Amino acid sequence: MHDTALIWFRQDLRLADNPVLDAVRDRPILPVFIIEGGPRAPGGAARWWLHHSLVALGHALAERGAPLIVLRGDARRLVPDLAARIGATEVHAGRLTEPHARARDAATHDALQQAGRRLVLHRNALLHEPHLVRTQGGKPFSVFTPFSRAVFALLEGLPPPVPAPDRLKAATGAPQGLAAEAFGLLPAPPEPDWAAEFPAHWTPGEAGAAARLASFLEEGLANYAAKRNEPAAEWGTSGLSPHLHLGEISPRQVWIAAQAKGGAGLETFLKEVLWREFSHHLLWHRPDMPDQPLRPEFNAFPWRADPAMLRAWQDGRTGYPIVDAGMRQLWRSGWMHNRVRMIVASFLVKHLLQPWQSGEAWFWDTLVDADLAANTASWQWVAGCGADAAPYFRIFNPVLQGEKFDADGAYVRRWCPELAHLPDRFIHRPHEAPGGVLRDAGVTIGHDYPSPIIDLGEGRARALAAFAAIKGEGAA
Repeated sequence: MHDTALIWFRQDLRLADNPVLDAVRDRPILPVFIIEGGPRAPGGAARWWLHHSLVALGHALAERGAPLIVLRGDARRLVPDLAARIGATEVHAGRLTEPHARARDAATHDALQQAGRRLVLHRNALLHEPHLVRTQGGKPFSVFTPFSRAVFALLEGLPPPVPAPDRLKAATGAPQGLAAEAFGLLPAPPEPDWAAEFPAHWTPGEAGAAARLASFLEEGLANYAAKRNEPAAEWGTSGLSPHLHLGEISPRQVWIAAQAKGGAGLETFLKEVLWREFSHHLLWHRPDMPDQPLRPEFNAFPWRADPAMLRAWQDGRTGYPIVDAGMRQLWRSGWMHNRVRMIVASFLVKHLLQPWQSGEAWFWDTLVDADLAANTASWQWVAGCGADAAPYFRIFNPVLQGEKFDADGAYVRRWCPELAHLPDRFIHRPHEAPGGVLRDAGVTIGHDYPSPIIDLGEGRARALAAFAAIKGEGAA
């Protein structure tokens, strides 16, 4: 069969182990990526990553003979028009779980069908289709542990990844796409270049993803279980989340390679891969998850939205070093260590009583790995209103969390350099340091570093009272 096919790239910006490309081998193809707007368009940091990932994918496709075109507009109109223009009988794309993407795909399917064409969707972003993973009673899972057991069983004998094609055949009649500088995805004057430090931390694209995985397997996997909660530990985490989000590497590639490497940290790491799967499973079955609490009683939760408190948290000026270090790492690198994500999220929604949606929105705009399923599921988990969530009354103390997971203050010293000369004893509680210690360290509380914006005991009591208000009883 040699019919022309339209390849619609979305969150699968790779050539290796891509079922979309595998389905059209030996056929003329037109690869296209469409930049769309809308309420869930990528945030600023994710747009930076997308720009560089598209450039990398474009080079890889051009080298193989089928250049990528990038367009801007409504895919529901552009995809059928492109298919007609090149005479494509089929459009191939990866299946997505986001509600807006599913609605867009349904509309695109109908438009193509009316013209006698087909939209063919493939599983290429997840290890298993979310609608096929069910309890023995045939219902979706709402608790992670039984979900992970079920998926582990389903993944026995997982076939090996498929290599990238050596050559591709280009379709004729393709329109002119956008040049890289016209993508409109990078910060541009008069906007400050907030992404200036990103290249020091990241290499977007399929090659960067492969290199990141190889380094993690060599340097980090063996100690993953022991080191993954230490934010200062080199290779304590894989750093694969932004690569996985845009599909620069497939979860199957990660899973198979990790299993082949083995080691003490393997099972813990594979479970973290499955948390990503679980988040998409939840989103598939609960498309309201990005906006509504999965536990409906939290619709009545008495949040106290406060723009000043939210801004202090966003800026990393709360007076609690582990929180501030995390928020500054996020702003400067587009990423934050997972343990610290839990700490800063708990502080926002519990000690400060800010709505979890406010934190989710900030992460959406500032994370290079901003993923709708993982971001909203994680925020709901911390807030206590999600599936298999941490109880609301489990409130992280940021001082104790810092002392436990950043005992020598290496993480705080890196991202809050004004505190670098404090002794370990006070690095996570500078507001308690004696005046002489502060003077020796060159720190004036309220000037060089802010005073705490809330007393932790007061914040905890307020959070428990708010939780009791929706439960009708105390929680302790």
